[in-house]
Amino acid sequence: MLTIRHTRTEGTLIEGSSKGDGVYEIVRLHGFRYFPSIKAIGIARSRDRAAQKGKITGAAAALRAAGYEVETVINEKDRRPFAEAEAERAARADHRSAHYAEGADRAQTNSEHLHAQARQRRDAIPMGQPLMPDHYSYRADRNFRDRTHRMEGKAVAEGERAAYLAGKAEAAENYERYRNHPGTTLRRIAGLETQLRRIHKWMAGKSAGGYKRSLTPEGVAELLREEEETAEQLTYWRTIIAQAEADGFIVYGPSHFTKGDYAQCRGRWYEVLKVNAKSLTVPGGPDIRRVISEAERVYSWNDRMPYDEVTGQMSAARMQELRARKTERPQE
Repeated sequence: MLTIRHTRTEGTLIEGSSKGDGVYEIVRLHGFRYFPSIKAIGIARSRDRAAQKGKITGAAAALRAAGYEVETVINEKDRRPFAEAEAERAARADHRSAHYAEGADRAQTNSEHLHAQARQRRDAIPMGQPLMPDHYSYRADRNFRDRTHRMEGKAVAEGERAAYLAGKAEAAENYERYRNHPGTTLRRIAGLETQLRRIHKWMAGKSAGGYKRSLTPEGVAELLREEEETAEQLTYWRTIIAQAEADGFIVYGPSHFTKGDYAQCRGRWYEVLKVNAKSLTVPGGPDIRRVISEAERVYSWNDRMPYDEVTGQMSAARMQELRARKTERPQE
């Protein structure tokens, strides 16, 4: 008996399968994959999400057609708190970082060892000594040089592998910092607020996002779950922003700017041409100067700068003062 079980806590997994029984070859065509870490077959990224019923139904039908006895169990009520899920994701990132760093160290050590061996072998060959096809030692000399060349190739490959794994380790190490970055978090909050508004419209029988949702008892139950989960995530991420503000981060908005001020974004200052509800209108174009103003603009069109991308504010008077000070030259 095979059981395809889905819960919000564990995701979608197949129970009752063992290696070599042919199940994986069937269900992989329906979006399932094998997870070596838990030695189980399931659907990737299915934890903390609603069941992907199309994949589950398709896999179950294919298994039954192949002669397997299959049952499907979907329990959407079994879920874990969002904060717990985030903590586990951060812990797994720490584990990945340590794993990749260890692999990078091993690869770097191997690379250095192989390079040292190859140098010793090269040093054993007299400088400028060519291969001598007519000499009795020709075959041994050629094999010696070929092995040395292969050794050097392995040393280079191990060095490249070390660099690759070191990059993976750094990315995993920075996972939580990037995920909790205030700008990223603000954009995530905006998306969740939009989703919550859509859920409320769907529950009222209205169209949102270009379509309507089913209001059958099962459909309403799913919408209520989504509403609860979305509200929980909003609370979590708003707490992250509140802590960032307590640490000195400024959440910029319309109240921080007036026309003529300057806003900083990605290391450059842009003159504010108009203050909007969700963004600032600034001079457009791929200008690479440190300060881009209306009077000195190169391109004719304007761009919008969302507030979650703003990292600084400066008045027009202060900007003029700083630019004047920069252009002053000492008199001789």
